Amino acid sequence: MTNPPARVRMSGTERREQLIRVGRSLFADKGYEAVTVEEIAAEAGVSKPVVYEHFGGKEGLYAVVVDREMGDLLGRVQAALTPDRPRLMLQRVVLAWLDYISSETEGFRVLVRDSPPGVAEGSFASLLRDIAARVAGQLADEFDRRGYHRKQADMYAQMLVGMVTSTGMWWVDVRKPKRDELAAHLVNLAWNGLSHLDGKPKLEEDR
Repeated sequence: MTNPPARVRMSGTERREQLIRVGRSLFADKGYEAVTVEEIAAEAGVSKPVVYEHFGGKEGLYAVVVDREMGDLLGRVQAALTPDRPRLMLQRVVLAWLDYISSETEGFRVLVRDSPPGVAEGSFASLLRDIAARVAGQLADEFDRRGYHRKQADMYAQMLVGMVTSTGMWWVDVRKPKRDELAAHLVNLAWNGLSHLDGKPKLEEDR
């Protein structure tokens, strides 16, 4: 009979970060409902009371994981919303989204799963509404310059965010085509529309 691994001594901050990493991985792999506090504790090599001490339970840990992922993705998208060149802004937003999916796959999987009861404010839907509102703000100014109805910016922002989100949820599993090629096609569809698609779309040089 093998002995259980020795518990590693950590500071309170280190232990909390470890539990967040463990929870993130388990929630991404199995979903919120299927994960138990016992499983989180066992994976981290601690007792159940340690999990309760830091987060009050599974719900608290999940909320922290989701809050961090939402902040990360929202920050990336916000940084890409530079209004200097509209098409390039769209390209940067798409690339920021795909970069997040590629580098933080577990986090993205956590976000796209259904949220448990009681954490509606931390849901992926609320994040998408926030992102769409920020995109709409940039689109509204561009619509003004082009003589379009400013009030329609909200609707178009929802369309754009929905398109990129849906494509990202598909791409996280298939990973084909490569990021830049996928981004070029997304920008192509969003910018040119089906009636004016480029035969071989390419990304603009970002300078």
